[in-house]
Amino acid sequence: MVSIFTQIVNGDIPCHKVLEDDQYLAFLDINPTHPGHTLVITKQEIDYIFDLEDNLLSGLMVFSKKVGAAIKKATHCRRIGVVVAGYEVPHTHVHLIPTNSMSDFNFALSRRADQEELAVMATKIQEHL
Repeated sequence: MVSIFTQIVNGDIPCHKVLEDDQYLAFLDINPTHPGHTLVITKQEIDYIFDLEDNLLSGLMVFSKKVGAAIKKATHCRRIGVVVAGYEVPHTHVHLIPTNSMSDFNFALSRRADQEELAVMATKIQEHL
């Protein structure tokens, strides 16, 4: 069975895209810890991040860096936190989270985001890419 992220890549499930190229996709998390919380995935469905080939892994980080810089400008946060847990969805993904302190890494703060709110945030981030 394909992951929910592969379904997003294939266009079967909609998302609020931030940036995309032939190997990676960045889109807003529908259950963000903070506005601007973005997921960056490989388009190729590989469960565990350290199973990625070196060039795909390094490319994921470079792509995430570019997206993170845009999120930081759009949200005016102190830093972009990077979290790779890998348990929620069996498809490599990086959480880019706007943060101002360590307490901002609390996933218990996640809430279902409004689609209009996500659309506005995606546009704000895209303006800085």
